[in-house]
Formats: sequence, C-alpha cells, structure tokens
Amino acid sequence: MMRKLGYVLVAGLAFSACKDSSKFVINGKFANAAPQGKVYLFALDKANPVALDSTVLSDKGEFKFNHAAPEVNFFKVSAGHNEYMIIAKNGDDIKLDADLNDKTMHYKVSGAEEADKLETLNAIKNKYMTKINAIQQKFDDQVAKQPEKREAIMESLRPEYTQEMEGLNKEILKFAQENTKSLAGFYAINLLNPADFEKEMVAYADQIKGNFGSNPAVTEFVTRMSKLKALQVGQPAPAFTMTSIDGKQVSLSDFKGKYVLLDFWASWCQPCRQENPNVVKAYNKFKDKNFTVFGVSLDKDVAAWKQAVTADHLTWTHGSELKDFEGPTVRLYQIEAIPSSFIIDPQGKIVAKNLRGGQLEDFLNKTLL
Repeated sequence: MMRKLGYVLVAGLAFSACKDSSKFVINGKFANAAPQGKVYLFALDKANPVALDSTVLSDKGEFKFNHAAPEVNFFKVSAGHNEYMIIAKNGDDIKLDADLNDKTMHYKVSGAEEADKLETLNAIKNKYMTKINAIQQKFDDQVAKQPEKREAIMESLRPEYTQEMEGLNKEILKFAQENTKSLAGFYAINLLNPADFEKEMVAYADQIKGNFGSNPAVTEFVTRMSKLKALQVGQPAPAFTMTSIDGKQVSLSDFKGKYVLLDFWASWCQPCRQENPNVVKAYNKFKDKNFTVFGVSLDKDVAAWKQAVTADHLTWTHGSELKDFEGPTVRLYQIEAIPSSFIIDPQGKIVAKNLRGGQLEDFLNKTLL
C-alpha cells in the first residue's frame, strides 16, 4: 500500500513537471463565430492596448494562444466587436467560452486562481446587467408605443433602475474589498465611478500598495489615488493662478475669507450647461452672504467660452488655461469628468465636493444661513 501511494505521488509530480511554466495558455471557443474569423490577444498594461498575437478560428470557433507573462497581468481577447478581459501569468491554463452574438458580452473563464475570481466577478455583473437590460428593454418598448410620454416613462422606471445599479455597485465594491491581493479585485474597483466612490477608492489604493510589484496599471492607480487623497474633504485646496476671462491674472487665494464654489465646466459640456441654472440660482441667493463662484473652463475656444458665459448669465469670476483636460490646474485637481466642483471655506479648506442642484442649495442653507 505504501509502495503504491509512493508511486501515485511520483506520478503526480511527474505530471506537474510536464506543465510549461514559461508561458500561459488560453484555450477558447466562440459560439456563432464567423468561419475562419480572426481573434486577437492584447496586453493591457499600458495606456493603450498592445497587440501580442492573432490567430484564425477553427470551423468550430476554437482558438489557442500561448504567451509569456512573468507576473500576473491583464490581457484582452478580441473577436469582431467583442472583447473579453483575461488575467493571467506564466503557468496558467485558461479556458474561455463565449457567444459572439451575446450583446452583453458575457463570458466564462476558468483554469487558474485569477481566472476563477474573474468568473465570480463576471457572474455578479451578469446578474445585475440582465435586470438592467430588461429595464432598458421595458423603457424602449413603452416609448415605442407612447413616444410623447418619454420623460414620464423614464421617471417611472428610474427607481427600479437606480436600485439595480446601486446593488451592482455595492457588490462590486464588496468583491474588490475582499480581494485586495487579486488583480480581479483591482479590476473590480476600477469598474466604479470615481465621482461616487472616491473615498473607497482612495482607501483601496492604500490597501493594495506593494501587492502587485511594478504592475503599470496598479502603479498608475496608486499614484493617482495618492494625489486624489490630497483633494479629500478636510484638506487644504491646492493654490493656483490662471488668466481670467478679461485677460487678468486671478488666483484662488484672491477669494480667501469667503466660501467659494470652484466650478470646473466647459461650453461644450451639456451636463455642465444643464447644471448652470442651479449654480446661478445659488450664486444669486448667497452672493451677499460671504459666498462666490470661481468658474474654471476647460474650453480651448475663447469665443465659445465667452458666448456660453453670457448666454447662461454666469456673472461671477471666470478663468481658463484653454487646454481642455491637460490644463495644469485641471490636472492639479485630478479632474477626469465635468462638471466637477469643490466648495472651499474661508480658510481655504475643502468642505464639500460635487454638489448638484438642490444639494448645493441645501449645503449653503445649512452653512451660511
């Protein structure tokens, strides 16, 4: 019996030794694939995807990739308009299955620890996206029958949609927080909207420092969150100076002693233009109560900027570096989407962020009245 057990152990070791640990393997199969269609493998550890390999699908929609990845990293398999995220490292033997006609691009991936975790995350996403897509279909069907009631239909379905989105985000955040040593967890945290989960993402970055070596995506995320940490509520607002709309130099420090809404916007940004009436209302109500607005435009076109200021009746101080998202101040404040805003107190400290509509007026009512 002991001899037999020893043989089994040796045989098992021999089998393991045959596994190629110098590369990873992806064996995939696509349903509804075009005959002899192309499939591509990309690396995702840089700003833009980098093509690594390509092959032709078999008549059964099967394909295989072999590639080296000394450290666990992100990859993407692409066929037609469909793209599938993969996490792999040398020694992994991964299986990928998908239906190219599935508009949700749901796929199954297994065969390695990270692949299994990614499959768990995909199951979470698919559970909620199935419900969200059903709500979208319900909306489309109802609008097709009663196009004149589009807005009313949207409002009637909004609570259901919001509930599912909140459930999805909650489970994604939970998955990320429970998998701080997995790239699948890192992938999950990046599915969240930074504007809504900034605090959680900053805390997550602190947790994962050093967990993934020099992985470029992780390094960039940790660096970005470190800068964002300096822009949290309670931190001093970074100082800056820029050219005003009338060609003079204007600094944030010029407003010290007042509450100031630092509002990042642009003439071409429709959500910004839609929010402007709320800012105008707040400014007119509180401008005599130690409150003002400093608008920072991301416009490149001076004429368009000035025209929007006049058209929207924005009668406060305005400045711009005319460099879109590449302006020094825009980058200093880590602006990745607009509208974005900060409320700064008379001592120069950030006391609120991204308040919209009634939220802005409520805050000012509590603070200034």
